[in-house]
Amino acid sequence: MAAETRDPLALESQVCFALSVASRSVVNAYRPVLEPLNLTHPQYLVMLALWQHTQLSLKQLAELLGLEPATVSPLAKRLEALGYLHRERDTGDERTLSISLTAAGRALRARAETIPATMAKRLGLNEGELRDLHDAMLRVISAAQRASPSARSV
Repeated sequence: MAAETRDPLALESQVCFALSVASRSVVNAYRPVLEPLNLTHPQYLVMLALWQHTQLSLKQLAELLGLEPATVSPLAKRLEALGYLHRERDTGDERTLSISLTAAGRALRARAETIPATMAKRLGLNEGELRDLHDAMLRVISAAQRASPSARSV
């Protein structure tokens, strides 16, 4: 039996396609889990960074998230309107916008602690599988950044 030749441009064979669909699908799976916290997925990522670091400049936060400050700024504004964080100009450098958690933002962390286990269950992956997937994604990110020097680091 002759070996079947694969079309190198078949959509279903493309890593970029699988990553794109996986990303959208996972973000959509988070939606009902985050709704009770009144958070979108991008806002959840901001909160994760702040729960880990407590206070960050807008620039630091953007770097941690692998985004531009202009993308993070509206997220921070919305989270401030929700009462989860506070934005203020640094007294030592007016150009620096400091972002810190409010009491409500700190309290939200306790409610969010169930999210990783809930998502693992929703995705049908055990802890080892999630760790392996995370490690593989970090390798893909690193390789893509090496291939495109202008890409932002995560």
